[in-house]
Amino acid sequence: MALTPGVTAGKAVPQAAGITKEERKVIFGSSLGTVFEWYDFYLYGSLAAVIGKQFFLGDATTSFIFALLAFAAGFIVRPFGALVFGRLGDIVGRKYTFLVTIMIMGGSTFIVGLLPSYATIGIAAPILLVTLRILQGLALGGEYGGAATYVAEHAPDGKRGFFTSWIQTTATLGLFLSLLVILGTRMSMEPKAFDEWGWRIPFLLSVVLLGISVWIRLSMNESPAFAKMKADGKVSKAPLKESFMKWKNAKIVILALVGLTMGQAVVWYTGQFYALFFLTQTLKIEPASAQIMIAIALALATPFFIFFGSLSDKIGRKWIILGGCLIAALTYFPIFKAITHYGNPALEAALTKSPVVVVADPEKCHFQFNPTSTKKFPSSCDIATGMLTNASVNYTIQEAPAGTLASIHVGDKVYQSFNATMTPDGLNFDSASKDKVTAFTTEVGASLKEAGYPAKADPEQINKPMVVLLLFVLVLYVTMVYGPIAAMLVEMFPTRIRYSSMSLPYHIGNGWFGGLLPTTAFALVALKGDIYYGLWYPIIAAMITFVIGALFVRETRNNNIYAED
Repeated sequence: MALTPGVTAGKAVPQAAGITKEERKVIFGSSLGTVFEWYDFYLYGSLAAVIGKQFFLGDATTSFIFALLAFAAGFIVRPFGALVFGRLGDIVGRKYTFLVTIMIMGGSTFIVGLLPSYATIGIAAPILLVTLRILQGLALGGEYGGAATYVAEHAPDGKRGFFTSWIQTTATLGLFLSLLVILGTRMSMEPKAFDEWGWRIPFLLSVVLLGISVWIRLSMNESPAFAKMKADGKVSKAPLKESFMKWKNAKIVILALVGLTMGQAVVWYTGQFYALFFLTQTLKIEPASAQIMIAIALALATPFFIFFGSLSDKIGRKWIILGGCLIAALTYFPIFKAITHYGNPALEAALTKSPVVVVADPEKCHFQFNPTSTKKFPSSCDIATGMLTNASVNYTIQEAPAGTLASIHVGDKVYQSFNATMTPDGLNFDSASKDKVTAFTTEVGASLKEAGYPAKADPEQINKPMVVLLLFVLVLYVTMVYGPIAAMLVEMFPTRIRYSSMSLPYHIGNGWFGGLLPTTAFALVALKGDIYYGLWYPIIAAMITFVIGALFVRETRNNNIYAED
């Protein structure tokens, strides 16, 4: 019994051995347009720390987590974009859907570059920013499924993995392009100027890419498979109902999500975005240096998308993807600890030689996730642990009797915390408490510095070749899970509902499980006081995908994607 409804295993419908010059041009245009769309989407992620200061109130940790939440908003709505534009693509066609998605994405990105900050228009600033991120997410939700389907339906037999792997490079190339533009902008001005207004330049430049992308999309032809199906009068009138309301196809959607894209997504975002956040926020490496190292790793690893996509045409797609999930899950802890060793050896030494203990009543220690940036955590434990989290200091909590004021132990030195008093509106500390927090933070900070905890990574101590090598390994895992995924998803569903069916599990996996990874991981670190604790999120998700995929997902390499229901 075949796994995929409407797609039979065995020899595919015969096609020409190669692909025409015009089709190559169209596929290139599709890929290039998608690169620009990813560039637009990832500018925000690369500049999350800077944007957080411009649009959100609160301390460094709160504003950064809220900035990441706004970043994640674009991912959260991607499945809804997949539903809207997937239906449009299955009914109207791939070409016109491409035009709509690129215009929404490019326009939203350009407007972010013009958006006034919180200091100028107040609460309207973050509301407008999140709205634009939502529009970007909806557009991207409609982009990927169409691009992958479009290219796969042009590919000759036995080369779907190879041809769709070019689409798989677009996300990394878009990130790479965004990093290059950001770096070029940073290096052309003073750091203060970049933080104040220079960060807008990469967003404003997107209008040029929008113009190029629209021109490319207008020159594209419709997918031959869809055009033939439309000419034959076989286009689905209700693709969403056929995709998700009929168990025969819905069960494949579920397996595609849990047994493939969930694990692929967390490996993807750990290897690129979480790695960048870890370098800048946890290891305190200067952003430009971190971005350069990530960019080099991306450049070195990008050809492996093509390698693994092509390899999947020869040996199958399933075990390459699942193998990447398994290897990543087994090696994340040693790799990230090695990144700390080579990226900030002073921090590593301090974590080993000068352990920090918070002695507190555990009932007074709370999960300090504050997405609205309006709530303060006044207990003595929260003040102590919040200060340590901001300083990237590992700590353990030692249980004390109920009612005990928390204290921080740095070596043989003890610093007593306190319970802060709130203002009448309950949203902030009163002036006396603010002064105490400042004094407490200064005193503990001086002790941490004396114990060897660095405020920033020393550029002279960073072993950049080794950090780049480790980042390359992380991105290599990304190429394993991501290179073959488009071809496999295309092969799991019939032409008439392919756009809708493959888009939803892909964007739930990447939009929710992947997009929420940085926010969730950093919140877990703040909860447990361990800079590596956030890695449990991608490890568990990747292992679930490995087990489910190994047991229930079948190989699709030889499926006939042109078979009819």
